[in-house]
Amino acid sequence: MNSTPLWLSSLTLAAAGGWLAATMFAAPATSKEPRFPQLTMDQLDARQKPLGEQIMKVSSVGIGGPYNPMIRSPVLGQRLFDLFYYLRWETSVPTKLNEFAILIIGRQWRSQVEWFAHAPLAAKAGLSADIIAELKTNKRPSKMAEDEAVVYDFVTELTTTRKVSDETYARAKKVFNDQQIVDLTAVAGNYVMVAMLLAMAEETVPPDKQEPFKPGEP
Repeated sequence: MNSTPLWLSSLTLAAAGGWLAATMFAAPATSKEPRFPQLTMDQLDARQKPLGEQIMKVSSVGIGGPYNPMIRSPVLGQRLFDLFYYLRWETSVPTKLNEFAILIIGRQWRSQVEWFAHAPLAAKAGLSADIIAELKTNKRPSKMAEDEAVVYDFVTELTTTRKVSDETYARAKKVFNDQQIVDLTAVAGNYVMVAMLLAMAEETVPPDKQEPFKPGEP
């Protein structure tokens, strides 16, 4: 794969943190058996291990989160990983806006793992604490820059109405080029799929961490 300075500089840290997280992610703390018991690197077979090694180099959750069910289907898992890699580290969409789009999907799905993993990344990329906090309460953030408002309205309209109006598309064209519009659409759709994998597998945050969304919250 084509390495880039954006992720290479944090490669060692991500791998170390990911290794720890891989042992921490587990099913909810109930008597119910996990649908997909958390795998460790030592448990991976010959088909899974090459993918596991790639995941460990870049993932903040190790082979936890969506990777835990995904690695059960290693051929599909590899192809999804390649897609994730592009949409996270090689996309044409600026990192702050890309992470914002992921958070929008995570909030729509109330995806505990997506929000837990990506809210800090969005903040690190420059998305304001106020925007993150308002989005977390299921509100349209009130103080967005033009490009942020375009991302919010474009992604929300597409995922909730299943179309993009001419007005919203025209706004997007003023901010993004064609490749960026395609990449923005793809990252939103990709993280719907990730949210589905997480929901199906009942993956959650590490047992010593608080879930971002509490029962009874909208």
